[in-house]
Amino acid sequence: MKTNTYKVSRRFITIFLLAVSLLITLVGCGNQTEKTASEGSGKKEESQVREIAHAMGKTKIEGTPKKIVTLYQGATDALVAFEMTPVGAVESWLEQPIYHYLKEDIGEVQIVGQETQPNLEEIAKLKPDLIIASKIRHEEVYEQLSEIAPTIVHETVFDYKGTVQLMGEAMNEEAKAKEIISAWEMRVADFQTKVKEKLGDKWPLHVSVVNFREDHARIYLTGFAGSILNELGFKGPKDLSDDSQDILQLTDKESISEMNADVIYLFMEDNEAVKKTYEQWTGHPLWENLDAVTNDEVHQVDEIIWNMGGGITAANLMLDDLYKKFELENE
Repeated sequence: MKTNTYKVSRRFITIFLLAVSLLITLVGCGNQTEKTASEGSGKKEESQVREIAHAMGKTKIEGTPKKIVTLYQGATDALVAFEMTPVGAVESWLEQPIYHYLKEDIGEVQIVGQETQPNLEEIAKLKPDLIIASKIRHEEVYEQLSEIAPTIVHETVFDYKGTVQLMGEAMNEEAKAKEIISAWEMRVADFQTKVKEKLGDKWPLHVSVVNFREDHARIYLTGFAGSILNELGFKGPKDLSDDSQDILQLTDKESISEMNADVIYLFMEDNEAVKKTYEQWTGHPLWENLDAVTNDEVHQVDEIIWNMGGGITAANLMLDDLYKKFELENE
């Protein structure tokens, strides 16, 4: 009787162990199936084809581009804000080959010509999976660029927020783009609150962004610096005869009164011909009558940050400058 009980027990244990083993195998297969499905879903998502609308039409982009070529300064600048570096970029206008404020983040990069004349052969050698271009610079070579790699095109070169949004879509980095723009808009709101508290009824101030050239002067009503100042709440020059243009080009010193504002921010290249123009114009009686001159509110600013950079990184540096000029706490 005891022997039969022992045999039954052994048979029961054997069957039980087989059942457990089978259950473990089934669970393992299920997990492997889920893992494979998950991996397959990830690969499918990674290879998903997206259609991006831009200034030259629509472009299909697969997955998440990694090898990116930037063909205008604002795009190179924006890529740094995304914490990425281009495989190729056009040469900067000043401080060649790359602006100093970007150099630490970008390091060495392959230069692919100039912004107004990119080197298509050099771009092709890099085998990029995305090219960022601008319509006002690259409309004529768009088809050739598109044959090299998917190419997206912004309308202009100084729309710092628009460039971030377009690049975010193209690079499959929409969340990061929103984060970058949200951080900027929070800083704008902070500056507006603090400058209003400081200036009271004097706010908003009228401002002129003035650039002296070899044979003329310019007032930037929009453009990079003008757009930022508008967003911050500044008003434009007080006595404009025409405010419909982005840039007023003044060839006659009798037009100096167009610059009249509470504050003047000016920049110019460091060469003798430009210095001569500056001295002639600022030595004119009409210059002395400008409100900003009378109140000692003419400030020379960094041309690269205030005009040439054209991207969200430069925009934040320009805002840093304004916090400093108005002696506001910059958090």
